[in-house]
Amino acid sequence: MKRQDFYYELPEELIAQDPLKDRSSSRLLVLDKESGAVSHHVFREITDYLNPGDCLVINDTRVIPARLIGTKEGTDAKIEVLLLKRKENNIWETLVKPGKKAKAGARIRFGEGILIGEVVDVVEEGNRLIQFSFEGIFEEILDELGQMPLPPYITHQLEDKERYQTVYAEHTGSAAAPTAGLHFTPKLLENIEKKGVDIAKVTLHVGLGTFRPVKVEEITKHHMHSEFYQIDGEAAEKINHAKKKGGRIVCVGTTSCRTIESAADKEGYIKPCSGWTEIFIYPGYQFKVLDGLITNFHLPESTLIMLVSALAGRENVLAAYEEAVKERYRFFSFGDAMLVV
Repeated sequence: MKRQDFYYELPEELIAQDPLKDRSSSRLLVLDKESGAVSHHVFREITDYLNPGDCLVINDTRVIPARLIGTKEGTDAKIEVLLLKRKENNIWETLVKPGKKAKAGARIRFGEGILIGEVVDVVEEGNRLIQFSFEGIFEEILDELGQMPLPPYITHQLEDKERYQTVYAEHTGSAAAPTAGLHFTPKLLENIEKKGVDIAKVTLHVGLGTFRPVKVEEITKHHMHSEFYQIDGEAAEKINHAKKKGGRIVCVGTTSCRTIESAADKEGYIKPCSGWTEIFIYPGYQFKVLDGLITNFHLPESTLIMLVSALAGRENVLAAYEEAVKERYRFFSFGDAMLVV
């Protein structure tokens, strides 16, 4: 299966640059995964497609303000650092631009020196391991100096940092938001629960895989970077209960999907667990737990559109995307949503 099999044409003006004021007023394209039929709605109408006894799985990770702009010591050279994965001893795996100015031993000053980073190693894909030194609490310094790590296709400044967080974001650790969850409001979640739908919270800290395009022609040769996930006893019980009673498991976002599919046994049941996952889901994959998916519209040739295609079929998904382009839907992180059931 080739990377180009997941390409589609997208006019640049359909890439959403700003979030809507009302999260739940996004548009919603509903795709029937069996027939390929599509219909058009407003996101808050998602409740019409969830049934009593279903379980909605959400990812409660919280994005850190992981983008730091600093200067290389001894020069005025600007260096941008994106924090990806925390190691030990205040060492982080990072993406650095421009990389040629960040050789091992280079020191970078942030915020007039309240935070200093030293490049200690260059690892896979050219990522840098940076050891940070500071006084005080790292998270507080990061909150003061860091910016939200918006994807490169968003060029507008984000006025409110919280608009790149879900309303249920809780456990800090992501380098990007689980964007399908951005459409929910507290009121909408309340209405879903009132309908008799259980909401299970899992955690997957979104990492490097989000920023890595598929470069190989044959997609099976693509390697996903590992991301940390956690499922507690309450979430496992809710998912298993819905499954036993014949309810559907509907995931909010590809990250929630990857979490439960990584954790499930062959029968599709889940035990409380935590660990690292490199799961790559593409057409041919047999889902063990997932029945439905709420997701945004993804980049052409990305691992995310491949995952959606595994659930609904490549032809159905590409036809739905073509319809979304025709109907002028808003695409990517701050864009509109799609429900696959």
